[in-house]
Amino acid sequence: MGKQWYTISVYSENHVGLLNRISGIFLKRHINIESLNVSKSEIEGVSKFTIVVFTTEDWTRKIVGQIEKQIEVIKAYYHTDDETIYQESALFKIASHLLFDERQIQNIIKESNAQIVTVNREFFALAKTGRRHEIDEMHDALLPYGIMQFVRSGRIAVTKATMPISEILQEFQEN
Repeated sequence: MGKQWYTISVYSENHVGLLNRISGIFLKRHINIESLNVSKSEIEGVSKFTIVVFTTEDWTRKIVGQIEKQIEVIKAYYHTDDETIYQESALFKIASHLLFDERQIQNIIKESNAQIVTVNREFFALAKTGRRHEIDEMHDALLPYGIMQFVRSGRIAVTKATMPISEILQEFQEN
């Protein structure tokens, strides 16, 4: 089995230390977490971890099994990129004079479907939402002009198929 991208979704109670224990599971197996996002989920009082890894399905299955052994974890799932709808966001800080002096900057913004978030005398900020490769392409296009600051969010994802988490959580809340 070859390596590919997997998105792991972990539904859990919100407890201190869980993130540390989850990251330790990856550390022990020498698997890098490529992206991490934690937010509230569609269920009140339940957090959702979205973790992206590049590894084999066998390793991913084993990791999900270890994650589910954590007492606060309600359920964990893994999916391939084809099974999810996902996005990332990025912010770029660029020197303001480039917006007016370099015509190509305006073309990059337009072609990338980026948004200008703020402009002042020293800099302007761009926001770009999309797939990782789209953000990477915009980054590469802006790099020759000088990027003052750059930050990218972790992946956010929903599955294309219905997930049984709602039924599981309903049972969890009843107990």
